[in-house]
Amino acid sequence: MDNGHMHPSFARVIAQKEHLKKKLSSIKHKIGVYSAKGGVGKTTTAVNIAYSLAKLGHSVGLLDADIDCPNVTMFLGMESAKLDSVQPMRPIVHQGVKVLSTAMVVDEMKMPMIWRGPIITKMVWELLANSEWGDLDYLVIDLPPGTSDSPLTIMQLLGLDGFVIVTTPQKISAVNSIRSGIMAKRLGAPILGVVENMSSGEISKHTKAVADELGTDVLGSVKRDDIFNSCSDSGKVAVLEDREAADAYLGIVQNLLG
Repeated sequence: MDNGHMHPSFARVIAQKEHLKKKLSSIKHKIGVYSAKGGVGKTTTAVNIAYSLAKLGHSVGLLDADIDCPNVTMFLGMESAKLDSVQPMRPIVHQGVKVLSTAMVVDEMKMPMIWRGPIITKMVWELLANSEWGDLDYLVIDLPPGTSDSPLTIMQLLGLDGFVIVTTPQKISAVNSIRSGIMAKRLGAPILGVVENMSSGEISKHTKAVADELGTDVLGSVKRDDIFNSCSDSGKVAVLEDREAADAYLGIVQNLLG
Protein backbone atom coordinates (compact mmCIF):
# COMPACT_ATOMS: atom_id res chain seq x y z
CA MET A 1 0.00 0.00 0.00
CA ASP A 2 1.50 3.35 -1.01
CA ASN A 3 1.06 6.50 1.01
CA GLY A 4 -1.55 7.78 -1.43
CA HIS A 5 -3.93 4.93 -0.52
CA MET A 6 -3.05 4.72 3.16
CA HIS A 7 -5.31 5.77 6.00
CA PRO A 8 -4.26 9.30 7.05
CA SER A 9 -3.44 8.23 10.63
CA PHE A 10 -1.01 5.54 9.41
CA ALA A 11 0.56 7.91 6.92
CA ARG A 12 1.02 10.50 9.66
CA VAL A 13 2.77 8.05 11.97
CA ILE A 14 5.10 6.93 9.18
CA ALA A 15 5.90 10.55 8.30
CA GLN A 16 6.59 11.35 11.97
CA LYS A 17 8.90 8.35 12.31
CA GLU A 18 10.85 9.35 9.21
CA HIS A 19 11.16 12.93 10.44
CA LEU A 20 12.47 11.77 13.82
CA LYS A 21 14.85 9.29 12.20
CA LYS A 22 16.49 12.15 10.31
CA LYS A 23 16.28 14.50 13.29
CA LEU A 24 18.04 12.06 15.60
CA SER A 25 20.47 10.62 13.06
CA SER A 26 23.46 12.08 14.93
CA ILE A 27 22.65 9.88 17.95
CA LYS A 28 24.37 6.51 17.70
CA HIS A 29 22.34 4.59 20.28
CA LYS A 30 18.96 5.21 21.94
CA ILE A 31 18.26 3.20 25.09
CA GLY A 32 14.94 3.21 26.91
CA VAL A 33 14.73 2.55 30.66
CA TYR A 34 11.31 1.12 31.38
CA SER A 35 8.98 -0.62 33.79
CA ALA A 36 5.24 -1.18 33.78
CA LYS A 37 5.19 -0.47 37.52
CA GLY A 38 6.01 2.87 39.10
CA GLY A 39 8.15 3.14 42.21
CA VAL A 40 10.77 0.54 41.27
CA GLY A 41 13.56 3.06 40.75
CA LYS A 42 13.27 3.57 37.02
CA THR A 43 14.39 7.20 37.11
CA THR A 44 17.22 6.38 39.52
CA THR A 45 18.38 3.70 37.08
CA ALA A 46 18.13 5.96 34.03
CA VAL A 47 20.06 8.79 35.71
CA ASN A 48 22.85 6.58 37.01
CA ILE A 49 23.21 4.63 33.76
CA ALA A 50 23.52 7.92 31.87
CA TYR A 51 26.19 9.30 34.20
CA SER A 52 28.04 5.97 34.29
CA LEU A 53 28.25 6.04 30.49
CA ALA A 54 29.55 9.61 30.66
CA LYS A 55 32.17 8.56 33.24
CA LEU A 56 33.42 6.03 30.69
CA GLY A 57 34.05 8.86 28.25
CA HIS A 58 30.94 8.64 26.09
CA SER A 59 28.89 11.64 24.96
CA VAL A 60 25.51 11.14 26.61
CA GLY A 61 22.05 12.67 26.63
CA LEU A 62 19.30 12.04 29.19
CA LEU A 63 15.69 12.54 28.12
CA ASP A 64 12.92 12.62 30.71
CA ALA A 65 10.05 11.30 28.62
CA ASP A 66 7.67 10.84 31.54
CA ILE A 67 5.45 13.60 30.20
CA ASP A 68 2.86 13.92 32.96
CA CYS A 69 5.15 13.23 35.94
CA PRO A 70 8.74 14.27 35.09
CA ASN A 71 11.24 13.76 37.89
CA VAL A 72 14.71 13.84 36.35
CA THR A 73 15.26 17.53 37.06
CA MET A 74 14.48 17.00 40.74
CA PHE A 75 16.92 14.08 40.88
CA LEU A 76 19.60 16.37 39.43
CA GLY A 77 18.83 19.49 41.45
CA MET A 78 17.72 21.30 38.27
CA GLU A 79 14.21 22.35 39.32
CA SER A 80 14.87 25.95 38.37
CA ALA A 81 16.32 25.13 34.94
CA LYS A 82 14.11 26.43 32.13
CA LEU A 83 14.56 26.32 28.37
CA ASP A 84 14.44 29.36 26.15
CA SER A 85 11.28 29.73 24.12
CA VAL A 86 13.42 29.76 20.97
CA GLN A 87 13.18 26.64 18.80
CA PRO A 88 14.76 24.16 18.59
CA MET A 89 14.97 23.24 22.25
CA ARG A 90 18.56 22.67 23.28
CA PRO A 91 19.19 20.35 26.25
CA ILE A 92 20.97 21.80 29.26
CA VAL A 93 24.40 20.32 29.99
CA HIS A 94 24.58 19.21 33.62
CA GLN A 95 27.84 17.69 34.91
CA GLY A 96 28.76 16.54 31.44
CA VAL A 97 25.39 15.08 30.38
CA LYS A 98 22.84 16.80 28.13
CA VAL A 99 19.48 16.82 29.93
CA LEU A 100 16.00 17.56 28.58
CA SER A 101 12.66 17.29 30.37
CA THR A 102 9.13 18.64 30.07
CA ALA A 103 9.77 20.07 33.55
CA MET A 104 12.00 22.61 31.78
CA VAL A 105 9.13 23.94 29.67
CA VAL A 106 6.16 23.75 32.05
CA ASP A 107 5.94 26.70 34.41
CA GLU A 108 4.60 25.07 37.57
CA MET A 109 5.68 21.49 38.19
CA LYS A 110 3.75 21.18 41.46
CA MET A 111 0.49 21.37 39.55
CA PRO A 112 -0.80 18.01 38.26
CA MET A 113 -0.81 17.60 34.49
CA ILE A 114 -4.30 16.28 33.83
CA TRP A 115 -3.89 15.41 30.16
CA ARG A 116 -5.71 12.82 28.10
CA GLY A 117 -3.99 10.42 25.72
CA PRO A 118 -4.09 12.51 22.51
CA ILE A 119 -2.61 15.55 24.29
CA ILE A 120 0.15 13.43 25.83
CA THR A 121 0.89 11.93 22.42
CA LYS A 122 1.12 15.40 20.88
CA MET A 123 3.38 16.58 23.73
CA VAL A 124 5.70 13.59 23.20
CA TRP A 125 5.93 14.39 19.50
CA GLU A 126 6.60 18.09 20.11
CA LEU A 127 9.32 17.30 22.63
CA LEU A 128 11.09 14.88 20.32
CA ALA A 129 10.64 16.78 17.07
CA ASN A 130 11.72 20.18 18.38
CA SER A 131 14.82 19.22 20.35
CA GLU A 132 18.40 19.50 19.11
CA TRP A 133 20.78 17.01 20.71
CA GLY A 134 23.79 17.25 18.43
CA ASP A 135 26.21 14.32 18.25
CA LEU A 136 25.73 11.72 20.98
CA ASP A 137 27.03 8.23 21.59
CA TYR A 138 24.05 7.41 23.79
CA LEU A 139 20.64 8.90 24.50
CA VAL A 140 19.17 7.38 27.67
CA ILE A 141 15.40 7.80 27.87
CA ASP A 142 13.50 7.63 31.15
CA LEU A 143 10.19 6.28 29.88
CA PRO A 144 6.81 6.69 31.56
CA PRO A 145 5.67 3.64 33.55
CA GLY A 146 2.73 1.54 32.45
CA THR A 147 1.45 0.35 29.10
CA SER A 148 -0.60 3.38 28.05
CA ASP A 149 -0.32 6.08 25.38
CA SER A 150 2.93 7.73 26.50
CA PRO A 151 5.32 4.75 26.43
CA LEU A 152 3.59 3.28 23.39
CA THR A 153 3.98 6.52 21.44
CA ILE A 154 7.66 6.85 22.29
CA MET A 155 8.36 3.22 21.42
CA GLN A 156 6.61 3.58 18.08
CA LEU A 157 8.16 6.91 17.11
CA LEU A 158 11.73 6.77 18.38
CA GLY A 159 13.03 3.52 16.95
CA LEU A 160 14.91 2.64 20.13
CA ASP A 161 17.89 0.31 19.97
CA GLY A 162 16.54 -1.50 22.99
CA PHE A 163 15.19 -1.38 26.52
CA VAL A 164 16.53 -1.90 30.00
CA ILE A 165 13.78 -3.31 32.20
CA VAL A 166 13.88 -2.25 35.86
CA THR A 167 12.44 -4.53 38.52
CA THR A 168 12.69 -5.23 42.25
CA PRO A 169 13.00 -8.59 44.06
CA GLN A 170 9.27 -8.88 44.75
CA LYS A 171 7.01 -11.23 42.77
CA ILE A 172 4.49 -8.50 41.89
CA SER A 173 7.26 -6.37 40.42
CA ALA A 174 8.46 -9.34 38.36
CA VAL A 175 4.96 -9.96 36.97
CA ASN A 176 4.67 -6.33 35.86
CA SER A 177 8.20 -6.34 34.45
CA ILE A 178 7.40 -9.34 32.28
CA ARG A 179 4.27 -7.53 31.11
CA SER A 180 6.25 -4.43 30.13
CA GLY A 181 8.96 -6.47 28.42
CA ILE A 182 6.45 -8.41 26.34
CA MET A 183 4.84 -5.16 25.20
CA ALA A 184 8.20 -3.77 24.13
CA LYS A 185 9.07 -6.96 22.24
CA ARG A 186 5.73 -6.91 20.43
CA LEU A 187 6.64 -3.46 19.16
CA GLY A 188 9.88 -4.87 17.76
CA ALA A 189 12.24 -3.44 20.39
CA PRO A 190 14.93 -5.75 21.78
CA ILE A 191 15.31 -6.17 25.52
CA LEU A 192 18.90 -5.35 26.42
CA GLY A 193 18.66 -6.74 29.94
CA VAL A 194 17.10 -6.51 33.37
CA VAL A 195 18.30 -4.46 36.36
CA GLU A 196 17.24 -5.52 39.85
CA ASN A 197 16.88 -2.42 42.00
CA MET A 198 16.52 -2.35 45.81
CA SER A 199 18.25 -5.73 45.94
CA SER A 200 19.16 -7.64 49.10
CA GLY A 201 22.52 -8.39 47.49
CA GLU A 202 21.69 -11.67 45.79
CA ILE A 203 19.62 -11.57 42.61
CA SER A 204 16.17 -12.91 43.42
CA LYS A 205 14.50 -15.86 41.75
CA HIS A 206 11.75 -13.53 40.55
CA THR A 207 14.24 -11.29 38.71
CA LYS A 208 15.86 -14.36 37.14
CA ALA A 209 12.39 -15.44 36.02
CA VAL A 210 11.86 -12.05 34.35
CA ALA A 211 15.10 -12.43 32.37
CA ASP A 212 14.26 -16.04 31.41
CA GLU A 213 10.74 -15.13 30.32
CA LEU A 214 12.00 -12.26 28.16
CA GLY A 215 14.97 -14.19 26.76
CA THR A 216 17.56 -11.78 28.09
CA ASP A 217 20.15 -11.42 30.87
CA VAL A 218 20.23 -9.81 34.29
CA LEU A 219 22.63 -6.89 33.81
CA GLY A 220 23.21 -6.55 37.53
CA SER A 221 21.68 -5.54 40.82
CA VAL A 222 21.77 -2.43 42.97
CA LYS A 223 21.49 -2.92 46.72
CA ARG A 224 18.90 -1.07 48.74
CA ASP A 225 20.90 1.84 50.15
CA ASP A 226 19.92 5.16 51.68
CA ILE A 227 22.58 6.84 49.53
CA PHE A 228 20.17 6.81 46.58
CA ASN A 229 17.38 8.51 48.53
CA SER A 230 19.85 10.98 49.98
CA CYS A 231 21.31 11.83 46.58
CA SER A 232 17.97 12.20 44.82
CA ASP A 233 16.60 14.37 47.62
CA SER A 234 19.65 16.65 47.48
CA GLY A 235 19.87 16.73 43.67
CA LYS A 236 23.07 14.73 43.39
CA VAL A 237 23.99 11.72 41.24
CA ALA A 238 24.82 8.63 43.30
CA VAL A 239 27.51 7.31 40.94
CA LEU A 240 29.34 10.64 41.24
CA GLU A 241 29.11 10.68 45.04
CA ASP A 242 29.45 7.11 46.30
CA ARG A 243 32.02 4.45 45.38
CA GLU A 244 29.75 1.46 46.00
CA ALA A 245 26.98 2.94 43.85
CA ALA A 246 29.51 3.77 41.13
CA ASP A 247 30.85 0.20 41.15
CA ALA A 248 27.35 -1.31 40.97
CA TYR A 249 26.36 0.79 37.96
CA LEU A 250 29.73 0.37 36.28
CA GLY A 251 29.11 -3.38 36.26
CA ILE A 252 25.61 -2.86 34.87
CA VAL A 253 26.84 -0.53 32.12
CA GLN A 254 29.73 -2.82 31.17
CA ASN A 255 27.30 -5.72 30.80
CA LEU A 256 24.96 -3.47 28.82
CA LEU A 257 27.71 -2.44 26.42
CA GLY A 258 28.99 -6.00 26.20
